[in-house]
Amino acid sequence: MQVFIISSLPFILVIIFLKSYIFTSKRHKNLPPSPPKLPLIGNLHQLGSSSHRSLCSMAQTYGPVMLIHFGSVPAVVVSSADAAREVMKTQDLTFANRPFLRIPSKIFYALKDIAFSQYGEHWRQIRSIAVLHILSNKRFSRIDTVALGRKYEGRHFKNLLERTVEFLGCFSVGSYIPSLTWVDRLSGLERKVDEVAKEFDEFFDSVINEHINNKEASFECQDLVGILLDIQRENKIGFPLENDVIKAIILDLFVGGIDTTFTSLEWAIAELLRHPQAMKELQQEALKTGQGRSLITEDKLDKMAYLKAVMKETLRLHPPIPLLVPHESTRDAKLQGYDIPSGTRVYINAFAIGREASKWEEPDEFKPERFLDNPIDYKGFHFELLPFGAGRRGCPGIPFAMIVNELVLANLAYKFDLSLIGEEALDMTETNGIAVHKKCPILVSATPACY
Repeated sequence: MQVFIISSLPFILVIIFLKSYIFTSKRHKNLPPSPPKLPLIGNLHQLGSSSHRSLCSMAQTYGPVMLIHFGSVPAVVVSSADAAREVMKTQDLTFANRPFLRIPSKIFYALKDIAFSQYGEHWRQIRSIAVLHILSNKRFSRIDTVALGRKYEGRHFKNLLERTVEFLGCFSVGSYIPSLTWVDRLSGLERKVDEVAKEFDEFFDSVINEHINNKEASFECQDLVGILLDIQRENKIGFPLENDVIKAIILDLFVGGIDTTFTSLEWAIAELLRHPQAMKELQQEALKTGQGRSLITEDKLDKMAYLKAVMKETLRLHPPIPLLVPHESTRDAKLQGYDIPSGTRVYINAFAIGREASKWEEPDEFKPERFLDNPIDYKGFHFELLPFGAGRRGCPGIPFAMIVNELVLANLAYKFDLSLIGEEALDMTETNGIAVHKKCPILVSATPACY
């Protein structure tokens, strides 16, 4: 026994040294400031009903780079333009990954989509499909291109889309406290998510089969599904494009395009109704641009500086996804002088950045004129305004989405006088979720404009 202990002593000493070294190195890491946390749940109890607002408020105390514990999962929350620039430009490659998220994995075919897939060759290939074949001006020169080839029963599809967005914003206990994964099953969350995923899957299967069986469609008039099936059939990208990947891309574009577009328009109309002078300014610009035509067309949008200012100001105050889809560090890094260990989730609080007092005068006020003769834009080059993210993981569909937004708003202002129904103040309460909508719908009277 004594001989065994003596012969094992070097090994034991090495283990003790390594454990001591690891403990010391962790203790001496310069981690970002963090609010006190509770056992098991971390800081979850401090998030409230609007996590982006709660985190914005906490950043006032703990700084623009803040360490939060979502259950047992540590995450860094970035709340300033300067820190966001480091994440999405200076160290873009280091933070280009996505963490594994349970609910998106169920909905987006094991994360085979563009937004949630991990950084790598698969993501590069499917993003290039979207940019070159789907969202390019050459392919979609007409805004009225039909995504699925024909109209489908709208109410059911709208309901599916709303439920999907709702579940993407739901709190999954198992994602943050793995030992309590059973809570998601007991609460029925997993069952409901599985049901929505199954319904969407069956719907997309029927759309794909309909396209395969209809071989008479002209290539020039092809819709989104037809384009993807054409790429699959001819192997245009050098690797097999599975049906699940096609469905994941389609769902990505619907969730990221339709829902966020609707949300932005809803907030823009609400703000204009609350600010009659801004509404009047926009209507006068629309009248001057339209010049008596039946509609304002896409080629006239560049002449509408105030329209673009209204949309920018709306996106500053109401980014459709206020906490952008989280990033994940692929190696140890420094951020604003703090140590960020490999594998750390990083959330960009676009809501807080859009209201950063050092960057914006009267940041809580709706003032579109701040963007007149101002180079700041939402395309990912100016980090004071990040409604669509930036860098490698920025939204590839920004131009397409904004043309739709601007066309709709321009023609609403051109064709109608909008006014609130009733005398009560407009309720600007938000819903909670990955995409933030108005909680109460706008009740508006729209009468044909008299010019």
